[in-house]
Amino acid sequence: MAGILAALVLLSLVPCRAEAVSTSATAAILMDADSGRVLYEQSADREMLIASTTKILTALVALREGNLSDVVTVSRHAAYTEGSSMYLKEGEELTLETLLYGLMLCSGNDAAVAIAEHISGSEEKFAELMNETAAELGMTHSSFANPNGLDAEEHYSTARDMAILACAAMENATLARIVSTKSVTIGGRTMTNHNKLLSYVDGCVGLKTGYTMAAGRTLVSCAERNGQRLVAVTLQDGNDWADHEALYEYGFSTYPAKALAVLGQEVDLAAVQGGTQPTVSLVAAESFSWPTAAGETVETRIELNGTLTAPLSAGTVVGEAVFTLNGAEIGRVELLCGEHVAPQVASALGILKHLG
Repeated sequence: MAGILAALVLLSLVPCRAEAVSTSATAAILMDADSGRVLYEQSADREMLIASTTKILTALVALREGNLSDVVTVSRHAAYTEGSSMYLKEGEELTLETLLYGLMLCSGNDAAVAIAEHISGSEEKFAELMNETAAELGMTHSSFANPNGLDAEEHYSTARDMAILACAAMENATLARIVSTKSVTIGGRTMTNHNKLLSYVDGCVGLKTGYTMAAGRTLVSCAERNGQRLVAVTLQDGNDWADHEALYEYGFSTYPAKALAVLGQEVDLAAVQGGTQPTVSLVAAESFSWPTAAGETVETRIELNGTLTAPLSAGTVVGEAVFTLNGAEIGRVELLCGEHVAPQVASALGILKHLG
């Protein structure tokens, strides 16, 4: 996971075409979730308040450190937390799963504190875990002081860092399920998601809204169409619903993902020495796609580990396919022998004679 996230940070620096979309946000970004390519950005590295979008990280840490079936007892401190709430009561017992729904759908600040106290004993200790996780993900311009996003001097992030977080969050199947839920009844509570994009935008699958007077409206979202996932982030944006919709229309139409390698399918052929056939198919060990605009061409270079000499076994790693755009490497995929290649009969008899 760390290697994939590091690649996302690196690939997000690959330049994109001239922008044909804009937003009302102070800071914004549109990122292809699978490749990490940035399709649009505006002051994406400006450190800003992020309000309740903080809870994406809170949920990710909770899922890593706890179990959905954990029973959490709500403290007085948690029950009386200010701001948005799922209306917890002191002494109430709920599962961690119920609290996570309250955290992500109702944006419960009380749920955030209850989760933090359950996982780490206090908000302060939980914030340490949040900052460790943020550093691991490559969020280099972020600092977290609490689990709910209430304004604090040492609590901030950037549009780029929040996009990196969103990409990681959507890789967690449980978190992806929760944030894509429009309404749920669990633990005796019926909760409705504050994220209107789930109904307004074609293919929206999450993530999280946020607001404080100082932060303004903040929004992190993810949408999927034709197997391609995009993540959008806007900070301090009074027109965020419309801006996210416009960003997705621009991204999906201008940068459709192009499959450059498909798991198990042939990428190229390579010469074989001393075999019963002159070539062997090279198949992809994994799938790889890249968002490509009109006029852009991705080039593929085959790098073999050495001369291929029979016998060869199907499934053996023999090299890599390296993909470049405008001379910059954007990814690589291991290549496997697609079939067995036996040695030529004469060569085989020679080997047996030599051994005899």
